Amino acid sequence: MIILSLAKAWVIYLGISTVVTEGAIVARERSEFEAFAEATAKKYGFQRQYLIRILQEIQSRFGYLPKESLITVANVMGIPLTEVLTVATFYHQFRLERPGKYLILVCMGTACHLRGNTQNYKFLRTYLGIRPGESTTPDGLFTVEKARCFGCCSLAPVIMVMSRDGKHKKLYGGVNPVTLRRIINQYRAMEKSKGK
Repeated sequence: MIILSLAKAWVIYLGISTVVTEGAIVARERSEFEAFAEATAKKYGFQRQYLIRILQEIQSRFGYLPKESLITVANVMGIPLTEVLTVATFYHQFRLERPGKYLILVCMGTACHLRGNTQNYKFLRTYLGIRPGESTTPDGLFTVEKARCFGCCSLAPVIMVMSRDGKHKKLYGGVNPVTLRRIINQYRAMEKSKGK
């Protein structure tokens, strides 16, 4: 019952609606999100048992699950949208909002937690101006998330910075507010130099 209510809440959050003009649905061009979602569902024969794998492939392509993709998957597979949203919100691996260009993963394993990463996580959110209930900076450059152990406890506390496409990954050990400020400023400077 709670999961169903949560899924209904996501339907409302996503702002799903149909535009009707004089009794006819207004046609529009399909987005890349919709086309890829349909092609992926088709690849798996539109079979419900592959829903998680389909969502994984969509997220792998875009870095998150765009609402257009979720709606398309539900439509082409003949599954209620609330069921697709229930799966997408149940599993921690799925994102419903577009991540920043750089994802900052803050390890919350035992060693990192004991050595201050809870405070580092709070510091990053404050320093980057991330509002409560959100995880991405207003400029879309950074997303900050908690993560499970990276397996390098001797370097605790640890963060990992990775690009949205996964091509860039860098681990930083022994972090604190001073080093975090320096790391953030390095990435900002790098982005600024790319813009020139």
